Amino acid sequence: MEIGKQFTHLDEEGRARMVDVTAKPDTVREAKARAEIFMRPSTLRLIQQDGLAKGDVLGVARVAGIMAAKRTSDLIPLCHPLFLSKVEVSFEFDEASSAVCLEARAKTTGKTGVEMEALTAAAVAALTIYDMCKAVDKEMVVSNLRLMEKSGGKSGFFRRGEDVDG
Repeated sequence: MEIGKQFTHLDEEGRARMVDVTAKPDTVREAKARAEIFMRPSTLRLIQQDGLAKGDVLGVARVAGIMAAKRTSDLIPLCHPLFLSKVEVSFEFDEASSAVCLEARAKTTGKTGVEMEALTAAAVAALTIYDMCKAVDKEMVVSNLRLMEKSGGKSGFFRRGEDVDG
């Protein structure tokens, strides 16, 4: 199989290229990504009690994730700039694992998907938590960044663990 057929961002000679989406129809596209950041139990309690000197950790991380999704094409060289109609970042505490679990959702109507925007939002939100908490816990670990589901476009619906249409 030719290299360009396996990876859409490579031409027949294996050189990087931006995919031409001109002929693709606009469809509603959504993606959901997740990540975790593991920390000391005392750090998790400080976040839960809004007890860190830098302020509202999750509020700042939420805004950072949204901003990152909007700037994904500036960070990932071959991503198309997208008009995002919605970005959400939410958090849950996993006290048993001493972690903050992050979920990012992105939505657009367009010619290309929003998987990278959702993944970027989750990653940057997790890194923001790290930045805001590093004064009290330098051993935090950002882990398990992954696409959970996506919908829209030619490849249709995907959910981690059950590739429904593909």
